[in-house]
Amino acid sequence: MKTIISTNKAPSAIGPYNQATTYENLVFTSGQIPLVPSTMEIIEGGIKEQSRLVLEHLKTVLEEAGSSLDNVVKTTCYLANIDDFVQFNEVYSEFFDNENAPSRATVAVKTLPKNVLVEVDAIAFKK
Repeated sequence: MKTIISTNKAPSAIGPYNQATTYENLVFTSGQIPLVPSTMEIIEGGIKEQSRLVLEHLKTVLEEAGSSLDNVVKTTCYLANIDDFVQFNEVYSEFFDNENAPSRATVAVKTLPKNVLVEVDAIAFKK
């Protein structure tokens, strides 16, 4: 049975979707963007600040679903500018080390919601 996951510690949905859904022991997160939950405004700063907040949101949503970053098996990372790839990786490696990193796709896109610089979604499992 599908379960809807929601927490006020991450930004609420800005469209017809949920922060995450679970099915059996799998967790599917929606794309997380760098909005400050209390204001729903984009965090100040550049790609590093936005990436760090996005990954913190991802962690929070996964924990609300009964999972964790350690249980992520796949991420999809969207960058508004592929030139930010190196800086994004620097922050990403703070959350996922080489030994436990999930499989990943990183793509450059024309625009992201609210013109943010980065968005990340994940698939994880619950133990």
